[in-house]
Amino acid sequence: MEIIFSKKCLEYESLGHPESPLRVKTSYEYLKEKGFGFLEPEPAKEEDIRIVHTKELIGSVKNLDFFDADTPALAGIFDYACLSAGAAIMAMELSLSGKPAFSLLRPPGHHAGRNFLGGFCYFNNLAVAVQKAILLGKKVAILDIDCHHGNGTQDIFLGRKDVLYVSLHQVPLYPGTGLKSEKNCLNYPLRAGTTEKEYLDTLKGAISQIQKFLPDLLAISVGFDTYKDDPLTNIDLDIVSYGKIKELIVATGLPYFCALEGGYSPELKYCVYEFLKTP
Repeated sequence: MEIIFSKKCLEYESLGHPESPLRVKTSYEYLKEKGFGFLEPEPAKEEDIRIVHTKELIGSVKNLDFFDADTPALAGIFDYACLSAGAAIMAMELSLSGKPAFSLLRPPGHHAGRNFLGGFCYFNNLAVAVQKAILLGKKVAILDIDCHHGNGTQDIFLGRKDVLYVSLHQVPLYPGTGLKSEKNCLNYPLRAGTTEKEYLDTLKGAISQIQKFLPDLLAISVGFDTYKDDPLTNIDLDIVSYGKIKELIVATGLPYFCALEGGYSPELKYCVYEFLKTP
């Protein structure tokens, strides 16, 4: 897989916040040790962000005119959020050229909706990339395997015919949504303590629904907070589980790209490596 990364995403920080630069920095350094190479992204243009977000949300992020306890108004966050969205766009474009790609940037995105931010997310990176693919005439399925429901992604695409959104997530857990499926958004709520076997069986069922949709492209919100020792969640996956997840994704035969969402354990780097090294 092609890996997209920029050291610029390490420049911002809110002290004590779980979505810290260290989680991505250690992953980058570990992958570099293992011999992976990295591509530098370009920031998304404001017109790209506008295809899924309102001008009001874009203006509030640009002017730091918002308050969210989990999603702080940090200097320069508009530029960092645009860079993360740009990396997702680059991953999408690479996948359409026959090269699966993974964006290893922050901030994450799947909690950002059309006109709201939250959950550490400012703009919805994956949604921006997906909408750009749709504008190229592609039919897209989104697989969200972060431990939290992607309420922002669902908000953006609910009711669409050209997108299928599929999410596996723990309940009860932030943001409290995704308790049932709605229209084109298929939600698979998982109890705390879900085992690897239960998770993979559910994922197989979810992937069968994706295959019935007959998409041209598979977009994946990859969260590693389903790991058993993640401090914010309670799903019982091990490091090797991420290789098994990757195998199921590859077996679809679909072109695919990935964007990093959550994952807050000190062992995140091993989970990311397991996912990326699996053919």
